Amino acid sequence: MTCNIGKITGRIFGSLMVTLFATVANAEEKINYSVEGLASIAEGSFAPYYMASNRHGVLTQSKGLQLKAGAFRLWQSDRRFSYGYGAEFITDYYNTAPYSRYTYNFNGHDGWDGNPQRPAGIWLQQLYGEVRYRGVFLTAGMKEHQSALLNFNLSSGDLVESGNSRPIPEVRVGFNDFQNIPFTDGWVQIQGEISYGKFTDNGWLKDHFNYYTGHINLGALYTYKRCYFRTKPSQPLSVTVGMQVGGMFGGTTQYYTGGRLTAEKKYSKGIKEFFKMFVPTDGGQEYYSGSSLGSWDLHLRYWLKNGAHIVAYMQKPWEDGSGIGFMNGFDGLWGLEYKSAFPGIVNGAVVEYLDFTNQSGPMHWDPDDAPGSTITTRAEGADDYYNNHEYNSYANYGMAIGTPFLPSPVYNTDGYLGFANTRVRGFHAGIEGEPVRGVKYRVLGGYRKGWGSGYVPTKPTHDTSFMAEVKVTPERMESLSMKLQLALDHGDMFSNTFGACFGISYKGDLTFGKK
Repeated sequence: MTCNIGKITGRIFGSLMVTLFATVANAEEKINYSVEGLASIAEGSFAPYYMASNRHGVLTQSKGLQLKAGAFRLWQSDRRFSYGYGAEFITDYYNTAPYSRYTYNFNGHDGWDGNPQRPAGIWLQQLYGEVRYRGVFLTAGMKEHQSALLNFNLSSGDLVESGNSRPIPEVRVGFNDFQNIPFTDGWVQIQGEISYGKFTDNGWLKDHFNYYTGHINLGALYTYKRCYFRTKPSQPLSVTVGMQVGGMFGGTTQYYTGGRLTAEKKYSKGIKEFFKMFVPTDGGQEYYSGSSLGSWDLHLRYWLKNGAHIVAYMQKPWEDGSGIGFMNGFDGLWGLEYKSAFPGIVNGAVVEYLDFTNQSGPMHWDPDDAPGSTITTRAEGADDYYNNHEYNSYANYGMAIGTPFLPSPVYNTDGYLGFANTRVRGFHAGIEGEPVRGVKYRVLGGYRKGWGSGYVPTKPTHDTSFMAEVKVTPERMESLSMKLQLALDHGDMFSNTFGACFGISYKGDLTFGKK
């Protein structure tokens, strides 16, 4: 008996298309919409640390007004096939920040000039479409993401993809939730995602770069992938372990020394680079195609008898083989979380310790970089997390894609596009609750100390940051909510500043179509 692959494939594709159009035609369309107005005021040029962090990059300046509006259709998890889409835009007016830029003039009048910059007056924050079939999804466009494991409201932020920066236009595919692995009777589950996208912040980079020293990469592509394994979640103890990694490749990099363009290199972004970023091969320098930043993740959750749970978690950062091989000491994020089963005075609490001071040691020597050398001992160090000597730092529109605990490039008023402080150590804590129905609070606080980087060490800098937030949702007007934040920074890492942010938002939905 023969099998006509073409006919079978055609029938399957045809059936799927019929199912898709039938589902859409008979689906109930429920559109969620929201409008939010925001006003902020603070000392200095930038908003206090906790007011700006893990906010998807929408608030960086100290003083201004903002209006955000969006409409979204969420996919339905109780259906075999579902789809969703969303769009959100932001318009604002904020103060300028006093950046510096070097101007080279052949007539000898070169020097440093003021370069005041502010966010664009209007931009598209999200625009995406997505489909889901059983446990698999595909998303295309700009969509906000946050940590897959950490508490977005209370944690300092995921080391690889935290929700601290604006979304990147991408195509992302994966499991929409943890899926049972066959033949394990639900005792082992898997979740994974992979994406490819393109940075759209060329204009921001060119506007903020100092053009004096360092480098700037324009036109780079972005990729993200992760794979997690989890034990049976219905058991009192459940363990999640895995790895995630983000990276960039392609584009053109220009190098500047003393205000002069000294070199330019164009990197390929062909199909080979796509595969190299997906599965690196052991081929000398070919292994290091692009720039990567990843983490080993461990998450242990234990249910208490009253329904609450306690979580212990760890993220170990890496950017090359030494970090993957746990050669970077105690570096990482170490946390404990408590989450109540019911609303109350304390709904949740988080305590974290963060350390980025080892980075595989202060020195780096690889004999493969110097053929013929008699020194064969390896000293793999100076990882310089979030920075790269060929690509821009791990940021989008100046805000860290990973943890904001390392001060983002947006704060560098000298026009440096990298992370100036990567050797940082400190702690973070957060607590939230709902003591009265309709009244929620959140408090974040932390301290950190930095010593510059392994390549450019500096004298110690310090920062103590604090933020208190109250959100009120009237019982008879649950679509309306008001939020007030008070925050401060004290020290010489960000400068001393105090600020307030007030927001009012309205959320609703429109339903039409057939059920």
